[in-house]
Amino acid sequence: MALALQWAARGMYTTTPNPRVGCVIVRDGQVIGEGFTQPPGQAHAEIQAMADAVRRGHDVRGATAYVTLEPCSHFGRTPPCADALIRAGIGRVVAALRDPNPLVAGQGLARLQAAGIQVTSGVLEDEAREMNIGFLSRMQRGRPWVRLKTAASLDGGTSLHNGRSQWITSSQARDDGHAWRARACAILTGIGTVQLDDPQLNVRAVETPRQPLRVVVDSGLQIDPAARVLAGGGTLVVAARPDPQKESLLRERGAEVIVLPNAHGKVDLAALMEELGRRQVNELHVEAGFKLNGSLIRENCVDELLVYLAPSLLGDAQGMFALPALDDLGQRRRLSFHQVEQIGPDLRILARFI
Repeated sequence: MALALQWAARGMYTTTPNPRVGCVIVRDGQVIGEGFTQPPGQAHAEIQAMADAVRRGHDVRGATAYVTLEPCSHFGRTPPCADALIRAGIGRVVAALRDPNPLVAGQGLARLQAAGIQVTSGVLEDEAREMNIGFLSRMQRGRPWVRLKTAASLDGGTSLHNGRSQWITSSQARDDGHAWRARACAILTGIGTVQLDDPQLNVRAVETPRQPLRVVVDSGLQIDPAARVLAGGGTLVVAARPDPQKESLLRERGAEVIVLPNAHGKVDLAALMEELGRRQVNELHVEAGFKLNGSLIRENCVDELLVYLAPSLLGDAQGMFALPALDDLGQRRRLSFHQVEQIGPDLRILARFI
């Protein structure tokens, strides 16, 4: 199963909105076939692994298939993998994780068992869950897994008092940040960041066959139609109030504009998360300013923080999050350190809200 997870990781940047799945077929302790889920509309991991076994000259009848997610039991862009395993004569299926997709939800394993195939599940389940944390979030909560990235000095500064911030962290940290961008389905920022930095908000530092959807939270539709984040089209601009003339200009640039107001005349961030879930966004990567960062946290829209800390001090500088002052320590928002690693001279901390 550990090998199957390695194969699943090969689809880190390509399978969305489908889950990242790997499959390894074994007979008598020997690996005879391997594969991972291809881009949408192409073969799933089980089909790839069985085809690989055939290319190697092996018969899969009676063999064991180790798969990182329950084989699908429904017709989507491709036929059910459970049926393909049954037809091939696989003798045993070991699944790391049951598929929470309501179209599957145990039906794949049940179909295999009904066909006389021995079934085991729960092997390296935690590791498989991490591999598809965004897909599971969308299936179970109807919204993406939201990862908020920020880079700061050791005393928590993200920019100098005059707004200058390039570069607080190292090139290694910036490249690593692009790898996290690449695995996401969408990258979100706010109008403040667009106006201040004019970012491209795409993946450049690592090779990727696709670019994530770019999302700009812009309550008043202040974005300049010449902004680089709109280049190439396909950017989603989210406003709090309509402006037909400005919307027309943005659509000419290939952008899509949606209006999601809350009661305070700002973008309804919770509704935006639901909208992105409907658009099959599994993982949402946020790179925004301290105001939007704080709003997302206050609205309980963030699942984890991806923080790069540089070994430096900025003094009186802008912070990471605009959050209200607390009167009692019991009011503080608690997180758990999920992962801490050194990236070049900097620390990368992945911390999850409890």
